Amino acid sequence: MKKIKIGLLGRIVIAIALGILFGNFLPTVVVRIFETFNGIFSEFLGFIIPLIILGLVAPAIAEIGAKAGKMLVVTALIAYGATLFSGFLSYFTGVTLFPSMIDSGASLEQINSSHNVSPFFSVNIPPVMEVMTSLILAFIFGLGIAHLKGVALKNVFEEFKDIVVKTIQTVILPLLPIYIFGIFLNMTHSGQVMNVLSVFIKIIGVIFVLHILLLVLQYSFAALIARNNPFKALMTMMPAYFTALGTQSSAATIPVTLKQSVKTGVREDIAGFVIPLCATIHLSGSTLKIVACALALMIMQGMPFDFPMFAGFIFMLGITMVAAPGVPGGAIMASLGILQSMLGFGESEQALMIALYIAMDSFGTACNVTGDGSIALIINRIYGKKNK
Repeated sequence: MKKIKIGLLGRIVIAIALGILFGNFLPTVVVRIFETFNGIFSEFLGFIIPLIILGLVAPAIAEIGAKAGKMLVVTALIAYGATLFSGFLSYFTGVTLFPSMIDSGASLEQINSSHNVSPFFSVNIPPVMEVMTSLILAFIFGLGIAHLKGVALKNVFEEFKDIVVKTIQTVILPLLPIYIFGIFLNMTHSGQVMNVLSVFIKIIGVIFVLHILLLVLQYSFAALIARNNPFKALMTMMPAYFTALGTQSSAATIPVTLKQSVKTGVREDIAGFVIPLCATIHLSGSTLKIVACALALMIMQGMPFDFPMFAGFIFMLGITMVAAPGVPGGAIMASLGILQSMLGFGESEQALMIALYIAMDSFGTACNVTGDGSIALIINRIYGKKNK
């Protein structure tokens, strides 16, 4: 018989469902067992996050820097600008709609402690460096490797990246459903799960509508420059959108995105440069999701926030996620560090962010790759005629 393989999203959904089910009748002692596991896993996440940032971002910056050229700089700036726009669109939509949709309450940590659900023991795993330290080091090493054009240090970081990716794939992602199960088990046992689920449903609905609006705005802007029909171009890119929904991978969708971009009128050589590059550096859909989810969780728990805090977070998020498409779940993993250091997210908030993000992972990826086509149209207008 053929073995049935359940993807990460399926395992997360099952974990949430089982956590809600068992949380209604399992005794506190069993809940404390999973709380103990979650405490240890959370410490490990705190230890590995700076290494993830250093191991993924430094090689990505080195690779981009090694392809220096005017077209690269313009493409990168447009992609970064589009990512920032999606983040601020998400923030302003959230501050307008979420306060009336979400009830503010106690923090998840306060809920857990108030019901005496504490771990049997804890293990302290201090990180080797702070998150911001790892980010600055990633910039220094990445730009240095690109400038010096040496191979020794580049090979070291490529192997370090392989170690980090392997750790994510063989340790973090397999244990993630158990971690999510423990979070929802605890919340159900504490009587707060329905409040959290109601937030999930509302936020997913808002983010889906925002994704559609973002794509329309991206192609409308591209149409002003490229002088074409934005809706015709967007419809031409739909095969890439639906391919990304199925693959949940920007890289796996590149052949389809390339083909459809050429159909919109982009020259093959320009599409061949822009589309693979944007699959790495353009993450409008992912940024939109992370900002909306983070804002919703902060409102739900009554955590203080303001525009300068989120502005800094959005600017940093756009840079941090440069290497995210190369790793399954990489965007949310790469953002955990700045969620912790800039927004003050703890263990429970990070777990809910992971669950929320993965629940909409395919839609974010589809938004990312479809938006790549709009950037290709702009670059084609700027450089297409010059290179003929």
